[in-house]
Amino acid sequence: MQPQRERPRVLLIAEAANPEWSSVPLVGWSHAEALAKVVDAHLVTQVRNRRAILAAGLEEGRDFTSIDSEAVARTAWRVGEMLRGSKGKGKSWTIVQALSSVSYYYFEHLVWKQFGRRIKAGEFDVVHRLTPLSPASQSKLAGLCRRAGTPFVLGPLNGGLPWPKGWGQVRSAEREWLSRARDAHRLLPAYRSTRRNSAAILVGSRAAWDDLPAKYRDKAVYLPENAIDPKRFPTPTPRRASTPVRLVFMGRLVPLKCVDVVLEAAAPFLRSGAMTFDILGDGPQRQELEQLAESEGIAGAVTFHGMLDHSQLAGVLERSDVLAFPSIHEFGGAVVLEAMAMGVVPMVVDYGGPGELASPGTGFLVELGDRPALVARYRELLERIAREPSTIDGLRDAAIRRARSLFTWDAKARQVLEVYRWVLGQRPDKPDFAMPMPDLQEAGAAAS
Repeated sequence: MQPQRERPRVLLIAEAANPEWSSVPLVGWSHAEALAKVVDAHLVTQVRNRRAILAAGLEEGRDFTSIDSEAVARTAWRVGEMLRGSKGKGKSWTIVQALSSVSYYYFEHLVWKQFGRRIKAGEFDVVHRLTPLSPASQSKLAGLCRRAGTPFVLGPLNGGLPWPKGWGQVRSAEREWLSRARDAHRLLPAYRSTRRNSAAILVGSRAAWDDLPAKYRDKAVYLPENAIDPKRFPTPTPRRASTPVRLVFMGRLVPLKCVDVVLEAAAPFLRSGAMTFDILGDGPQRQELEQLAESEGIAGAVTFHGMLDHSQLAGVLERSDVLAFPSIHEFGGAVVLEAMAMGVVPMVVDYGGPGELASPGTGFLVELGDRPALVARYRELLERIAREPSTIDGLRDAAIRRARSLFTWDAKARQVLEVYRWVLGQRPDKPDFAMPMPDLQEAGAAAS
């Protein structure tokens, strides 16, 4: 058992970590920033993030190191853009991940070249790879760290969610032809060694847990990768729902998000004035969705805001009631937590990440079916809310409590610290945060 330090020394590897971007880079940055409050952290990231991290106040050399892997990363990006084609902008996520995984090998090579001597000298208690999140990105660092006697923590990993049956047309529209071979990453040379040599594997969803071979689950800890920064989403003022009920959607306007499902399901209530619908985000499907709103006769009740900065986003959320988010293939779902933190009740498909971030006590988990079934289920719920808006008031308060208590970056950092303590032998039992995480009252009842 290693002696317990007050603050473990951790080398955080986050190839994608940027406070000015969204998606995975913002996850990498937010996670690293929160961990730096509870451990002595040094962040290693790709050079494209350098300017934004300097602007955030970190000092290069002392707080972080940027690695210039552009010789390979830029080429991989260009090949990806070529393969996606003009019609694949904002789509073909699997192609992007596959090519990013290739360039990541080179990034890790440069990380070891710069930090290998220090790792072998014992300057770090733990090496933790925060990003990439994709299970397709393997790590030779895991084995190098193990041989150096330094625990390597991997993740959170998230992926492995199968495309649902009955949605082949949407899959084709997303140009996700490579996803048919999604298990091919298991054949990569470092797939088994990455998992075998990791001291702990953070797993971001049930799908990722199921995707992990059973022989590695004794070192796996369930921990969703998404969280919220309360500074970005201020505590909402108390409010109660009334007519018109305000629906909101946040995200890329691409086929898999199924915004068209909400437009069709909510059309009677939008036409009657019982509801309004704010659509936050942009993407290749926007024109098609605008045309659908026109053809349904609901354009006057639907507002397409495009891309908004966080201050504008928070303003729209503060006056919204229900997050209508019917995405059918969502690994994480950060927007679900952002909405909940602002008192917006989630109505999500119970498949993938959103159904694990929300709960029956904080929102509506809609059973996945084919498109007609999903439209019917959304319409049934919306009809109930239109008839009695107060239905969502109790859920609103519970959603705020769940997001702001269980899913802040500071809460996640404290959970990861327990994982570090476990791999360092400072606690005997593997941390268990439950899958999915229970609401606060459920956790209290279980503890008693």
